Amino acid sequence: MRARSGLMMSLTEVIRHQGMTQAQAAALFGVTQPRISDLMRGKVNLFSLDTLIDMAATAGMGPTVKVSRPKAAPAKRAARRVAVST
Repeated sequence: MRARSGLMMSLTEVIRHQGMTQAQAAALFGVTQPRISDLMRGKVNLFSLDTLIDMAATAGMGPTVKVSRPKAAPAKRAARRVAVST
């Protein structure tokens, strides 16, 4: 959800910064004007991450995806060692 909302805010900023109308933005991204209205209003649940990444790439933004392993808390690591050694 955080990635989608961040992309939506960035796309909205680009549209406003370039002074595009919603109709012009819709033509650029190949969607309808009401779809751009949903974007501008921050309706996160209506957009997939894939769609937003495609739109960002079309806008020349160069989006990236970073995946990292979760860090286990020290107490959980110790508990795993105890369970394995018994």
